[in-house]
Amino acid sequence: MATYKGIKGFSIQNLSADPTTVGQVWYNSTDQVFKYYTGVATPASWASGGTLPTAQTRAGGAGTQTAGLIFGNSPSPVPNGLTQEYNGSSWTAGGDLNTARFNLGGCGLQTAALAFGGFIDGDAPTKATEEYDGASWTSANNMVRPGINTRYVTGAGTQTAALGIGGSPPGTLGTTEEYDGTNWTTGGTLGTVRYAAGAAGTQTAGLVFGGRPGAITATEEYNGSSWTAGGVLGTGRQYLGGCGTQTAALAFGGQIPPATGATEAYNGTSWTAQPNMITDRYHIASAGTQTAALAMGGFLPGASNATEEFTGISPATKTITTT
Repeated sequence: MATYKGIKGFSIQNLSADPTTVGQVWYNSTDQVFKYYTGVATPASWASGGTLPTAQTRAGGAGTQTAGLIFGNSPSPVPNGLTQEYNGSSWTAGGDLNTARFNLGGCGLQTAALAFGGFIDGDAPTKATEEYDGASWTSANNMVRPGINTRYVTGAGTQTAALGIGGSPPGTLGTTEEYDGTNWTTGGTLGTVRYAAGAAGTQTAGLVFGGRPGAITATEEYNGSSWTAGGVLGTGRQYLGGCGTQTAALAFGGQIPPATGATEAYNGTSWTAQPNMITDRYHIASAGTQTAALAMGGFLPGASNATEEFTGISPATKTITTT
């Protein structure tokens, strides 16, 4: 049986820092992982994905880049409960929401999603919450805030550990609500009141950024009980998409105004500009991670049926995994 030493003429080295010799494999004692060097870093980029059969705007989003979900819609003059599922290349119909709505919050996975708040028609708000199992939606307990403040709420987390962040108008809300899979309870108050923001992370390590009023640049981090200030967005905007974790988030699209395709990555401290989206738009449904994001539908103006997929930079130094 061939060995690494037999092929390369030397054993795998134990190094505290990464070398830059193409083809070399080593053990990084600082990171405690095996690595290799390709010599080629692939830049980040947006690419067109499968086209939505029905254009959707002001919808909720959940899932991953290869298992995405979009739900709710705002075609004039009456909203609907349209749900569509993405497999990484094409869309198929899912089960409709029980309460048709738009400008709602969403989070979770394609087979375990959560929808909450929003408008049911015109300016009429709803506190309704629904859970998706990959085929159909089931009604759950309502949000606890006053009904008028459930519009433009932003979602993060999972179906059984969700965050409902901000909300309004009229007025602007600093409220955070936490969902445990059964009930909503009030969490920490935002330092910057906002609605129509982007969000990422979990119930105990959340992130909110941008929003209205006034194309906000402020970012805040949540620890499960309180919010603290984070790094400032390079491009303040509202009605934007967001995904990822508290220390590896992505913000994209939105309205300044006008519409923007600006994309930024967050490392837990600061935001860094990334390649712009192919098409500027806002009211985007979003899902995925910082390095594999999904932008669904939106407003151009006019409802969009476009899907875009973001792939983060692929570094020349890669970690070897066994899974």
